[in-house]
Order: sequence, then structure tokens, then C-alpha cells
Amino acid sequence: MSGAPRGSWATIPADEERYRPLYARALGLRVVNPGGVLCFLFFEGALALAALLALAELVTWWAVLILPATVAVMVKLNDMVAAMVVRSAALVPEQERDRFRRQMEPVVGRARVDWITHSVPGVVVTAEPTPRAARPERSRPGQPDPHPGT
Repeated sequence: MSGAPRGSWATIPADEERYRPLYARALGLRVVNPGGVLCFLFFEGALALAALLALAELVTWWAVLILPATVAVMVKLNDMVAAMVVRSAALVPEQERDRFRRQMEPVVGRARVDWITHSVPGVVVTAEPTPRAARPERSRPGQPDPHPGT
């Protein structure tokens, strides 16, 4: 297998490698680090699911061997993809990482908003009721407005 030596980009220190679950060590996972419960579900869970499907006669008994192997292949494939992502991220120059961090930082502050006194030209909106005499007269339906533009 080509590439960088194992210790150069692996996320798990060598002294902690022996405390990892057997499933993760057997697959040689470098980047993905499943815990004990997840390893149990990956192997014994897939084994139990395949056995139940075989007992229900939904699949053949070969599924008891094939399903856990398929899950293991998918976990290893996921680890390989994650390793490629880690490697490609390490190749990004520091300038690009800083530029990306600056672009992604949330901006906190206040925006200046100009106050608009009215939205329609020539109309002033107030909260106080106007007296009846000060209201403009409206024309009857069908007649032209005596005060156009107001």
C-alpha cells in the first residue's frame, strides 16, 4: 500500500492502539474510530440480523457470512474515504485555510437602517386620528378624484 507512513497522519496514537476494539484493529481503521458499542453493532448486530433473516427464510444461509463481511467492507471503505479527505485537507495551504476561516466567521454587530417616514410619496402616516374636517374629500365612484396625487 502506498502513501504516507501510518504514524504521520493517523489520528490514533500508537500507545492507544492496543485499547481499541478488535473489530477496528482487524480492519486496520486509521481515521474512523468506532467505540466498543458501535463495533458490537457492526459485527454482532450484522451477524444477528443475517441469522434472523435466514431463520425467517427471507435469505439463504450464506447471508450469515456475507452480511457481516459486507458491513466490514463498507466500514473500511468509509475509513479510506475519510483518509483521503484528511490528506487533501492537509494539502491546502495555510493562506487558503485562513481565508476560508475569515469568510466563515459570523459577523456580529448592528446594521444602520435609514428611517423611512412614509412609503407612499405625499402621504404621511401618523398614529393619531385626524379630525373629520382635515380629511380630504373622496369623490364618488365613477367621478374623477378632485385632488389627484394625495
